[in-house]
Amino acid sequence: MSVQHHRIHFAERLDLGALPAGAGLHLVRASGRAVQLDLPPNWLSLWLPLRGPLRLEAADSAWDLVPGHLQVWRDSRVRSSARGPCWWLCLCGPESAWKPHLDDEAAQPQGSDLFPWEGAAPRDARRLLVRLGRLAGRAEPLSANGPALLRTLGALLREEQRELLERLPRCSGRTLRRRQQTLLRLLRVQHLIRRHPEVRLDLGRLARSANYSPCHLIRIYREVFDETPSEYAARLRSDRAWRMVRDTRMPVCEITEALGFESQSAFCRAFKNSFGVTATQARRAEAARGRAA
Repeated sequence: MSVQHHRIHFAERLDLGALPAGAGLHLVRASGRAVQLDLPPNWLSLWLPLRGPLRLEAADSAWDLVPGHLQVWRDSRVRSSARGPCWWLCLCGPESAWKPHLDDEAAQPQGSDLFPWEGAAPRDARRLLVRLGRLAGRAEPLSANGPALLRTLGALLREEQRELLERLPRCSGRTLRRRQQTLLRLLRVQHLIRRHPEVRLDLGRLARSANYSPCHLIRIYREVFDETPSEYAARLRSDRAWRMVRDTRMPVCEITEALGFESQSAFCRAFKNSFGVTATQARRAEAARGRAA
């Protein structure tokens, strides 16, 4: 197995898109400030910040990945752009290089591909990535243990995406590949919504990101996820409002602005409609629960 190791630090830049076709997997270890890694479109990449937030930029969005969270990315070109001190790992490569480590007969009919995903890194997956990073500078141990580690890592990530993969049969397309492409398009829409919580994204922009008409996007999104993109955005905003009210001391006026509501009164009405209590009542209940504990 060939896994090329790269180490970059302090304002260095590495562009893996300049590599010749047929490249294998790459393990990048980065540390320091203003380190930049550029990956070409359609590569599958795993990003794991270990210390300090990692800034990632894609074609139509930019976002921060906090330490301990894992980003699976497979879509457009992506680059890191962390300006502050940050230590992170990235395992990446074209789909053909990943295929031997992801193929799993038991995964049919959903297939064995990984899809864009972000969340708290499963403990075992994080340990495996860190172990690969430690072995990367020692070619002989990595060659001996690498295939087993990568297959185990792939199995862990597929398990994390089990619920998502179960939605594949709902996607339009006569073949598995077509259904996978449909899911990728819808996940692109989800990513845009999640990364702009303070903005009411125009349905036309969301539809263009998926190469669908607005009406078709609404219909197929509902078929796959049981809600429309607008309902998904509203649910995320409600969840975030609840956390900000209950878990922070931010003034309501600042929460209103952070969530993109037109006015404080509009936020208060929406909060009470969603949760049956006012923001003040929710905070008092949380404070009383804390004193009781």
